[in-house]
Amino acid sequence: MNSRNGFVAVRPGAEPGFTTEDILWAVGIWSVILTLAPVIVFYLLMVA
Repeated sequence: MNSRNGFVAVRPGAEPGFTTEDILWAVGIWSVILTLAPVIVFYLLMVA
């Protein structure tokens, strides 16, 4: 992955789009968020 300052460098003439790595990152992040959301809500309800 060629990146500078967090932006992916796209080769001239290449079509920008999502790669398999991008999709795996998104699925991983959303799975963590959706897994921890009920735990965080339950904790806030018990503490508040």
